[in-house]
Amino acid sequence: MAANEDQEMELEALRSIYEGDVCFREMSPVSFQYRIGESGDPKAFLIEVSWPETYPQTAPVISMDAFFNNTISSAIKQSILDKLMVEVEANLGTAMTYTLFEYAKDNKEVFMENQPVNTVTSISNSIAIGTPDVPASKKKDKKEHLSKTQKRKLADKTDNKGELPRGWNWVDVIK
Repeated sequence: MAANEDQEMELEALRSIYEGDVCFREMSPVSFQYRIGESGDPKAFLIEVSWPETYPQTAPVISMDAFFNNTISSAIKQSILDKLMVEVEANLGTAMTYTLFEYAKDNKEVFMENQPVNTVTSISNSIAIGTPDVPASKKKDKKEHLSKTQKRKLADKTDNKGELPRGWNWVDVIK
């Protein structure tokens, strides 16, 4: 079987396997991306696999240069690529794109064990000028202060339990 026939068969298989999967994206008929992990997960990463002309007899080009991977250190990226290349060498001569994606999914925790978890803090906490940082638990909640007339009107509207009667805010349709 020619390389192009193998590629066409693998392309058809990938399309049927990953149909409806939001993690998989076909960039072109010979280039694919797969996101390992949930989109909100700080240890998620994106693998891009491109097939050269003679694939699967030659190794595919595996890249982690996508913008999605900017938070991952270059040492971790290189480690992942090295482990994927070992898998490529073991599967050389066969259709391996699906195998690579599944291998990366199965070993995500091992790949990312040394990656520090960076949490994004909200900007509003760091911009507060002139006010000391006081934890929310120490701040007292301010109650809304009502005037005497406001309190009287509220008391007139409520019953002895402090609840408003049924239909107090209904609008008359008939004049």
